[in-house]
Amino acid sequence: MSVRPIRKVLQTTPTREGAGVKLQRAFGFGDTTEFDPFLLFDDFRNENPEDYLAGFPWHPHRGIETITYVLAGTVEHGDSLGNRGSLGAGDVQWMTAGSGILHQEMPRGDARGRMHGFQLWANLPSSLKMTKPRYQDVTAQEIPEIVEDDGTAVRVICGEFWGRKGPIEGVAADPRYLDVLVPPGQKKRLAVETSRHAFAYVFAGSGSFRDASDPQGVLTEEIASGATVRDDDTRNRSLVLFDRGDEVVVQAGDEGIRFLLVSGKPIEEPVAWYGPIVMNTNAQLQQALSELRSGTFIKQEFRRP
Repeated sequence: MSVRPIRKVLQTTPTREGAGVKLQRAFGFGDTTEFDPFLLFDDFRNENPEDYLAGFPWHPHRGIETITYVLAGTVEHGDSLGNRGSLGAGDVQWMTAGSGILHQEMPRGDARGRMHGFQLWANLPSSLKMTKPRYQDVTAQEIPEIVEDDGTAVRVICGEFWGRKGPIEGVAADPRYLDVLVPPGQKKRLAVETSRHAFAYVFAGSGSFRDASDPQGVLTEEIASGATVRDDDTRNRSLVLFDRGDEVVVQAGDEGIRFLLVSGKPIEEPVAWYGPIVMNTNAQLQQALSELRSGTFIKQEFRRP
């Protein structure tokens, strides 16, 4: 087995989206070739309702898939196909925007005011950019969880892992999306296909992702001078981008570590995007924007929920 070296470690950047929702962005926009087929990853964990209740009112999507994973609170959603519902703790929504959809997401939080979750964008290949939009809404109870004797727990949201298959199917990038909890002091080896791009996003505890060429863990942390320092741990809101290899090794710290492990097959196609519209060429992008202005963007019948 070949351990994946760490290519880089990123810390999130505060940003605002929708009607002013405060969130943390790990990557997105600009050149995302290293993450192909993934385009963007946002962490919208928040404890203050004033920072998220304005939500994400009606907005378009085309050419991508969006994956929303809720940890705490609820997200009410609706779209131009007439779909509407609510995502609760542990639920996942995988939306294939395809040829175009108008969509809204309104976070509501829980009784303690917490709104915790993540959104990942995955690109669609040119052959599926104009496919029919669809949803896959999955409840927490439908997501298989594997618990090992040492207490390691893995929720398999998409893809196959340790003999279990996640409920999300038919996704173009053939991704694997795992929620991994490793107890304090435990070391785990997690297989990842060599041909895939892969990253881990830490959101609880701390730990060390061992580098094949350097036995020390890696953390990049901005300090007052703007310099980058090294440490033994990756902690909350650290994103670890891995290089090639067929397994990831993680050593949990004193509090254990919980992270998302996401991988997918690179599409390796040109990317032209404007906000939530992602095409292959600038001409296609301009056509999408023209259709949006003229009212012909939606190829399916529009029915506001």
